[in-house]
Amino acid sequence: MITRILLIISIIATFIGCSTTEPTTQPEPTAPSEKQPEVVEEPIDFSTMLEPPKGWHHWNEQDTQFRGISSKNAYETVLSNKSPQKEVVVAVIDGGVDPEHEDLDDVMWTNEDEVPANGKDDDGNGYIDDVNGWNFIGGSDGKNVNHDTFELTRIYRDLHQRFANVDTTTLNKQAREKYVYYKEIRSDYEAEVNQLNQQYKNIESLNQSMQEAQNILDNHFADSSYSYEDIQNLQPTSQELNFAKNVMSYILENDIDSTLITDQKKQIYEFAKYGYNPDFSPRDIVGDNYEDKTERYYGNHDVAGPDPSHGTHVAGIIAAERDNGIGVNGVATNTRIMAIRAVPNGDERDKDVANAVRYAVDNGADIINMSFGKSYSPHKEVVNKAIAYADENDVLMVHGAGNSAENSDKKPSYPTDKYENGGSANLWLSVGATAWKPDENFVAQFSNYGNETVDLFAPGVDIYSTMPGNEYKFQEGTSMASPVVAGSAALIMAYYPHLSTQQIRQIIMENTTRYADQEVILPNEGNPEASETVQFSELSVSDGVVNVYKALQAAEELSNR
Repeated sequence: MITRILLIISIIATFIGCSTTEPTTQPEPTAPSEKQPEVVEEPIDFSTMLEPPKGWHHWNEQDTQFRGISSKNAYETVLSNKSPQKEVVVAVIDGGVDPEHEDLDDVMWTNEDEVPANGKDDDGNGYIDDVNGWNFIGGSDGKNVNHDTFELTRIYRDLHQRFANVDTTTLNKQAREKYVYYKEIRSDYEAEVNQLNQQYKNIESLNQSMQEAQNILDNHFADSSYSYEDIQNLQPTSQELNFAKNVMSYILENDIDSTLITDQKKQIYEFAKYGYNPDFSPRDIVGDNYEDKTERYYGNHDVAGPDPSHGTHVAGIIAAERDNGIGVNGVATNTRIMAIRAVPNGDERDKDVANAVRYAVDNGADIINMSFGKSYSPHKEVVNKAIAYADENDVLMVHGAGNSAENSDKKPSYPTDKYENGGSANLWLSVGATAWKPDENFVAQFSNYGNETVDLFAPGVDIYSTMPGNEYKFQEGTSMASPVVAGSAALIMAYYPHLSTQQIRQIIMENTTRYADQEVILPNEGNPEASETVQFSELSVSDGVVNVYKALQAAEELSNR
């Protein structure tokens, strides 16, 4: 599932309902800028910033105080007198990519052996008109899956049909074990549905509180033109005014408005209508035999699909055209984006993920970015075989660790690099997300973590990148952190193609920016009262954040040996 509900709304009811203490006065928030500043000598008060500068993830902490990956410094120093030696292909397995975006159209991978739109499989690879990639969740008639159910719902539906009314006294040992599993799944499913209902109630409460606060402040200031600074300077003389100040301060500091509330209501509605609806099934659109997990040749060539927002944002982070005077700069240069559509608005299916990985490998991808994940993988063995295939063919796989604020060592976010036999893929990087405030909030509060299963972290909060229709937008998630690492790997490959993929992975892991001793709030989004502080070193294998400048320096040194 690639969509993340903004869980600040889940906790807001408590904050709004009982806050009667007068808040501390804060200075006016700092506005974001678009260009990297020169060396910043005075300490930045990050607490006053509501939004970071665009492109902060490229910056160098030493000069700017923003904990980026130092890619800007890398281009200006290590790579300043060098030329890329290889064109790198990064497969973006996602919900779709807009191939006509002004910042992506010149970096899209092109299958030169395929004649566009002639209805033939010119290169004989089994996929007709796959010019920029392939779509495994579309039909041969051109129709596409947009929404799909969550994997939990699919498992619950299948088991419920079998066990809902079963006479348990007639079950054999194997069936009884399956029945016990059904009860666990049913409990998980019902808990998710109940949580969704609660989130809707919280949003309704938030909307009501926001309207009440606006009315109170409008009356107090005699109009609606008051500013954030006006609110902070307000000295409440009543509980009602104090309530309004607390509410509107929080609203403004978190960029909450009626549009966001409407969007969240829409998302919850879609989750209820599609994601958690056992009666919904769009698979007939694809037209494959879903029970046949060996089937590979189905789908269509529409790599954008009905909603390419997520994948377009991911692709831009990796390789948006650099220094073209518009939009944003991707991390990597001399890199092509192979778009593979396999992730709907809902949970991706194991069969499609496996086929997407195989397509990427067979058609020349050097790196596969996977900004998706789910809590259940009923056909994990199918995906594992594809991952092993990529591993054997020297393809680096980069996966977002997940947005559930959970310990991946205990609760995996699939796919993973772990095989059923106890082995694991060698060419795999699992990426957690960091934020732009270098304090105890440094780790994104939605990010999964794991001292054994999350390899490293990368910037993943308020990342500015491409959106469909030549638009640009801030987004957040480990979905944004993963392409930062994929782009870093692509950049190293482009300039040092003689290094093996394993060497590049090792270079990235050994040359992170380490914050081992920093105390950070353990991700626990949705329950701030239960938050605890841990050392950053406890959250990943490398104890650090990707630093492409240091990695390129190491690649240069290794090349000169």
